[in-house]
Amino acid sequence: MPQSSLAIDSKLPQVGTTIFTIMSRLAADCGAINLSQGFPDFQPDDSLFAATLQAMRMGRNQYPPMAGVAELRAAISDKVESLYGVRYDSESEVTVTAGATQAIFTAIAAFVRPGDEVIVFEPVYDSYVPAIETVGGEARYAALSYPDYRPDWEQVRSLLGPRTRMIIINSPHNPTGAVWSAQDLEHLAELTRGTDIVVLADEVYEHIVFDGARHHSVSRRPELAARSLVVSSFGKTYHITGWKIGYVVGSAHLMNEFRKVHQFNVFTVNTPCQVGIADYMREAARHLGLADFYQRKRNFFRTLLQDSRFDLLACRGTYFQLARYRRISALPDVEFAHWLTREAGVAVIPVSVFYHDGRDDGVVRFCFAKQETTLAAAAERLRSL
Repeated sequence: MPQSSLAIDSKLPQVGTTIFTIMSRLAADCGAINLSQGFPDFQPDDSLFAATLQAMRMGRNQYPPMAGVAELRAAISDKVESLYGVRYDSESEVTVTAGATQAIFTAIAAFVRPGDEVIVFEPVYDSYVPAIETVGGEARYAALSYPDYRPDWEQVRSLLGPRTRMIIINSPHNPTGAVWSAQDLEHLAELTRGTDIVVLADEVYEHIVFDGARHHSVSRRPELAARSLVVSSFGKTYHITGWKIGYVVGSAHLMNEFRKVHQFNVFTVNTPCQVGIADYMREAARHLGLADFYQRKRNFFRTLLQDSRFDLLACRGTYFQLARYRRISALPDVEFAHWLTREAGVAVIPVSVFYHDGRDDGVVRFCFAKQETTLAAAAERLRSL
């Protein structure tokens, strides 16, 4: 194809290929074990496939309603009520999305205008800030303090101003595995009280919280629920990240604005998978058992690495384990991640990429959403360092 001579004023001049794509590609090129990108290497339950195939065969193959098929929206509403004690109306307050990333982008596009400020907590998941900047907003960065990654609410207070339009929170937190407390939500409620700030709550790992702890959803607190859009992901819950199906719940007032954008940037999500998931959700144990399932994997992986030269940080939720590597190498974390992939045959994510200023604490992220054989093989290579 001939080279284009078009002059393009990029909306995202600093953005290149995501680190997840880079590291997964490098892992494939090197034949490395891929503990970088957050997807399982095991299959979901066959009954989910069967339910989806049945939907196809029964003719559920055309456009569904823009907000999602009725039975899935009802199942989502039932699940949220059983977990958090709040009933979202399935007709006006639940929308099925093409994954959580689309839900987050759509929410930002619906509420953030040029010149608005959005507070994010860093290390910050990599899709948030580009979405903010695409619609002309400005990110303001609140720090999650290393090594426990707790929010500093006085710092958050200092970032609030007349242009603050949105606060994006993420708990359980990717990439750190930190989990917010009820007290954190109390601070958030106090800081936003009497304002027009919208809270966008990324809760895609809501079912993956360890050691008997409880996930504190903003949905559980009426004061926060009234100003919040809450995002979750079937990909994380049912091991189907490639299906790219998530959802968002929120008050009808907020959801009305969300859907104005959703109907034009996605319109809707494939029908048979929605129907299959709705059928599969009837057994609550399938999501209620997720914490124990991943806690066993976390414990297995941590045990394998306890005699290594990696220093493991606390992991209270998600399926990610952070580790310091300074006893192994003095390389910057991006260089170390590339070296580890090429030389040790294990791909990881460097945590500095989640900071706007590239802050480097010498920490990398492992994904343990893998078969035990995969984790054991990776740990054997890591222990040799």
